[in-house]
Amino acid sequence: MKLSHRVRPIQELQATLRRIHGRGYKAYKDIAGAYQGPGFILAIDHVQGDPFAAPSRLRAWVPHSIARFPTELYANPIRRIALADFIARAFAHASDDVERRRGSGKSGVIRIDTPGQEVLPRTAVLVHDEGIEIRFVVGLPAAGRRILGHEAEALLLRDVPEVVRRAAFYTSLDAQALRAHVLTVEDTDALRRQLPELGLVAFVADGAILPRRSGVDPRPMTGPQVIPFESPPERRITVTLPNRGPIAGMGIPKGITLIVGGGYHGKSTLLNALEVGIYNHIPGDGREFVVTDPGAVKIRAEDGRRVEKVNISPFINNLPFGRDTTRFCTDDASGSTSQAANIMEALEAGATVLLVDEDTAATNFMIRDHRMQELVAKAKEPITPFVDKVRQLYTELGVSTILVMGGSGDYFDVADTVIMMDEYRPRDVTVQARAIAEKYRSERRPEGGDRFGDITHRIPIAASLDPSKGKREVKITARGVKTILFGRHEIDLSAVEQLVDPSQLNAIGQALYYAREKYMDGRRTLREILDAVERDIQHHGLDVIDSRPMGDYAYFRRFELAAALNRLRTLRIK
Repeated sequence: MKLSHRVRPIQELQATLRRIHGRGYKAYKDIAGAYQGPGFILAIDHVQGDPFAAPSRLRAWVPHSIARFPTELYANPIRRIALADFIARAFAHASDDVERRRGSGKSGVIRIDTPGQEVLPRTAVLVHDEGIEIRFVVGLPAAGRRILGHEAEALLLRDVPEVVRRAAFYTSLDAQALRAHVLTVEDTDALRRQLPELGLVAFVADGAILPRRSGVDPRPMTGPQVIPFESPPERRITVTLPNRGPIAGMGIPKGITLIVGGGYHGKSTLLNALEVGIYNHIPGDGREFVVTDPGAVKIRAEDGRRVEKVNISPFINNLPFGRDTTRFCTDDASGSTSQAANIMEALEAGATVLLVDEDTAATNFMIRDHRMQELVAKAKEPITPFVDKVRQLYTELGVSTILVMGGSGDYFDVADTVIMMDEYRPRDVTVQARAIAEKYRSERRPEGGDRFGDITHRIPIAASLDPSKGKREVKITARGVKTILFGRHEIDLSAVEQLVDPSQLNAIGQALYYAREKYMDGRRTLREILDAVERDIQHHGLDVIDSRPMGDYAYFRRFELAAALNRLRTLRIK
């Protein structure tokens, strides 16, 4: 853990708090520094300027000789991530038990960036070679704007050490639950890594619980109506995991896969599980062993979004008034142009799998049937429907597609695999779908041409990213999982459905600024910039994007970083 101050005895912190008791709140600045606490170092990095402002940022450093976690629990990178995740959850539980109101505003708050159902690399807890670093915030106590030194003493010298002890000392934790947590995450990660050699883009384990409690509660649904997943015999494979051993489930192969079935039979539920299968999940989530190719990107229509010089010509050409679709720009995209742009931007960023649900797709982008072809000649229709490009995406670019489709059998002609959800149970109906396609020949004419088309790699202009607001040169904040405020500009990410945690948006906003400062030189393409940022994070962790030791950053993929940049309405392309 890097410290900007020498480590002083904890008694000095106690003496300072007693000295500043009753003074104006800004006197709290005197406590900044590092102190040797009971079994750990307490670092006070940033002191809030007001009891109603964002809480103060602190860190705790516990050496392994004190924490005493078995070395096997952090023997490799993925185990370290899982251990850090478990400690963060334990810290959150302990702080809920210990925290009490100690004055006005945020006085008495003890908070850590608390994980959800996913296990993401975070900056809240870091497991180093030498020890464990915990980053959290506290609300320093005040009455109005007067320091409550005695309350602060109880908070920092009693409550915080108690929470640290209960979260970061091995003997305070449930050893069996911790071990299960670490080994489950390692197994999930190993399962995902096996997908390429198995020729798969996804795997869904038998016994998985896919439905969630609600649209705002991502925990698994419970009750007698919940049906555990069971693979069709034709698609069942067995994979051996490093800790759990053999596990059986449904493999989804590379190529074009349709998920079909009646309404409310579980099609979208399966696709939603695959969307977040790019992340590891906690034991008990129900989707621990639902894994998806990490290059999978969910695609949907997004009316009203801005598009900046994207080559959408593989899908849209011959617009009225001769508008150029090889460098297409709009401040208010339609359903079809936004979906085309979303696909092309994903391909530009390096996507290997597209996930599409007809419920959130533009109908005229997905299919143009025979009758409509007869009424509106191709020369008058600028859109080449997805059905005529999806095969070329795979054969030319190696990009697979998983598509929920309940309304058009024309996709039977291009599908490699067809899975029917029947009362939440999957059936392999590939043979039947092919027989139907053969018996009832589609009269529509293919409109996709001889090849998919070009992917244009764009060069973003650094000056078009302005993070300043008022007197602050850099003002970047996130609002939930939907919005980043980048300076004076709002980035709407509500249609980027694979974001699951507000801390991902915190990190993405800062990463945009990092990329602007370090890599946007007017020569590098967007993909080269994404490569560079991704490489830096892999080598140095999320701390690389910020000079401050922040505790509220979580892992994001290059695709979500690109999505944020593409939705910044000030973006300009060279």
